[in-house]
Amino acid sequence: MCELLALSANTPTDMHFSFHGLSRRGGATGQHSDGWGLASFDPDGRGVSLYREDRPAAFSPIAAQLAALDLRAHCSIAHIRKATRGVVAVENCHPFHRRWQQQEWIFAHNGDLPEQLAWSEPYVPEGTTDSEAAFCWLLGRLDQAVAVGCLHPDDDAGLFRELLAASRLLAERGIFNALISNGRWLYAYGGTRLHRLTRRAPFRRATLADDDLSVDFASLTGPEDVVTIISTEPLTRDECWQQLQPGEALLLVCGEISHQDPAALGQQP
Repeated sequence: MCELLALSANTPTDMHFSFHGLSRRGGATGQHSDGWGLASFDPDGRGVSLYREDRPAAFSPIAAQLAALDLRAHCSIAHIRKATRGVVAVENCHPFHRRWQQQEWIFAHNGDLPEQLAWSEPYVPEGTTDSEAAFCWLLGRLDQAVAVGCLHPDDDAGLFRELLAASRLLAERGIFNALISNGRWLYAYGGTRLHRLTRRAPFRRATLADDDLSVDFASLTGPEDVVTIISTEPLTRDECWQQLQPGEALLLVCGEISHQDPAALGQQP
């Protein structure tokens, strides 16, 4: 299985501390050595920088350089890959990028979807993963909702509703944990396993779980800063991470939860 990482913040914030911790799991402290990727939206949310490589993140000079860069964004998504469907190749590395309704969208997935999904133009997979096929299928489904007047591209509540419905359908077909962002909001769906952590004042020191590296966030942040991290597994060993319920979905805007559905598949909230 792969591992996911995302950031949502109310001020442009870099993710290099968390990305460094995730990268260690890409071949050093973990077996997710079949590629990695990082997508960082411009602070205005309209453009996105995407970096992907089909080699272990833990030993990649490019990943190390990115971990040291000051890539500040309101939303960022990263991924390390353990190949289950699709060969080891750049085109099969997450996150995936598409343009939907004049918006830049980024998608990353952890799981397994054995059933073939039907996608259609203009959302055509470039690689051979079930994850990218799911992304294309999802965007086509959203286009249909817009076409029949059930959804407006700028309606956060409507998008959350449609993304949640699509996520539940995919989770019924296999294992589906996913992150999606358009640069303004971050959507997270934990079909089986995701964790979240929100940092706000008073900020404290944090130490990575996979490296002897710590950061005093009190010296790097302002009193009004809010940063939420979503990760497959907790990335630090001295902070209180909260595991999402199976089937729980969140829509984060500026680090805060704007929409949430804690209902688990087959369980009570």
